[in-house]
Amino acid sequence: MIKVITYGTFDHLHQGHINLLRRAKALGDYLIVGVTSDDFDKQRGKINVSEPLEKRIENVKQTGYADMIIVEEYEGQKIDDVKRFQADIFAIGSDWEGHFDYLKEYCEVNYLPRTQGISSTQIRSQEQSIRIGITGMDHYIEKVIDKAKSVNGLSIEGVYTTNEKANYQNISCYHDYTAFLNDIDAVYVYSHPTLHYKQVFSALKAGKHVMCEAPLTLNKEESQTLFAYAKQHHLILLEVLRTAYSTAFARMLLLVKSGKIGEVKSIDATCTSLESISHEEVFGKWASFTAWGPTALLPLFEILGTNYHTKTITTQLLKDIPALYDTFTKVSFIYPSAVASIKVGNGVKSEGELIISGTKGYVYIPAPWWKTDYFEIRYENPAQNKRYFYQLDDEGISNEFITFIKAIKTGQYLPNIDLSTTLETSNIMNEFYHCKHFIEI
Repeated sequence: MIKVITYGTFDHLHQGHINLLRRAKALGDYLIVGVTSDDFDKQRGKINVSEPLEKRIENVKQTGYADMIIVEEYEGQKIDDVKRFQADIFAIGSDWEGHFDYLKEYCEVNYLPRTQGISSTQIRSQEQSIRIGITGMDHYIEKVIDKAKSVNGLSIEGVYTTNEKANYQNISCYHDYTAFLNDIDAVYVYSHPTLHYKQVFSALKAGKHVMCEAPLTLNKEESQTLFAYAKQHHLILLEVLRTAYSTAFARMLLLVKSGKIGEVKSIDATCTSLESISHEEVFGKWASFTAWGPTALLPLFEILGTNYHTKTITTQLLKDIPALYDTFTKVSFIYPSAVASIKVGNGVKSEGELIISGTKGYVYIPAPWWKTDYFEIRYENPAQNKRYFYQLDDEGISNEFITFIKAIKTGQYLPNIDLSTTLETSNIMNEFYHCKHFIEI
């Protein structure tokens, strides 16, 4: 019996895929089809896959050509699979000509003719794009526009800005928020946190979907109001935080919650920058706590939850200015059976690491931990230590957009940030600005 093995993502299964499977099956008696996992696609930089793994597997199954379907999950797996299943022929589309010649050491390699004029990328790009507008800080808008180019299914249609000299690569600039909303389907809010509630609510009332940079608001009740309105009117409201959309960070949370390091007893998160701010530059700038606080609080609340007993906010403020602007803040939490702390600051520097301590071992993520692409689980016996690597492209911005677009198109989504985390972060922001549980140094 001649065994043939082939691989693919098979997103939006089309005639080209079917032709490939048919030709591969004709090469032998038994066809093994490897369907790439979501994580492996991301590691390979294939971020635009729009169908979940389960559906892609089912679509391949329905063709009737596959005798066995496996999942491709890691680099180098093709060699392992060829040897494990004793495949005689490796078959792949001719657009990969020469790329898999290294497999000739293990089996015959056959590059099959590709069906011209059709591809998953073309199908995705032909779907109606969602017109997104951006409101926020000038330097960040430029970064978002650049990263959004790699995401199918969206088009940046406008920017709302108070800067009358702003120019964003031929994208329309608006100085009237109502006119801005009239020309888009959805909005990404990255303005100063004090403006979030008003801008998000106005967008929702105009029937627009919203993704908003954390913190969603500076008040728990306001955040609850926004989510309730969005749900009632069948709109997507997504709080985004790039760290939450890092594959490595998500995998780390799963391992910790599964008991890999035992019962968590302590979490320490540090986010600092030497970007010092003068008194004259404060107005319109994010304070250290609003800029870094949501990121630092994320692992605490996602792992330990929000039912802590007590907390203490220790901060150092710039003096003699009407705005509340901190250069350094430390927040300490006491839980029923654990403790946690965050340190954030602009103008002060510390090692930006995340350490999660448990009864069996601990997780270590080196600086800058908020750009997580690597972490370690360490134990008493160093021989048991394990390192985890996951590719992180553009700091997670593309993943945020992909989640947002899928949610809009399907009406369903599982946000990477738990609702309780969003609400408690808003609550702590409110307490900070009202100087509750507050020690000033």
